[in-house]
Amino acid sequence: METYYRPNDLARFSDMSKGSPELWDKFIAYYGAVFAQGALTEREKALIALAVAHAVQCPYCIDAYAQSCLEKGSNAQEMTEAVHVACAIRGGASLVHGVQMRNVVEHLSM
Repeated sequence: METYYRPNDLARFSDMSKGSPELWDKFIAYYGAVFAQGALTEREKALIALAVAHAVQCPYCIDAYAQSCLEKGSNAQEMTEAVHVACAIRGGASLVHGVQMRNVVEHLSM
């Protein structure tokens, strides 16, 4: 499938360690700790990550967390619902910024 992004680049993520391995190691340690079982299950964290991946529109993250969600026992219905949650929050955030636009219009229309 042809895409704007090169799917094989996801496998090269660790190349970002080149030039600054100490920062990479700290990031990987933090990343691993974040996604470890805690107050939230690994499955719940994967669903959150999938939703956020859609909100920030990262195709690499969408691929990775769609797979992670499936591996951790989520189904397509749960994953789709998580994406809709992200969509609602992102859409609401855009709409609420419309208040800023209205403030400018009201100020300049005086």
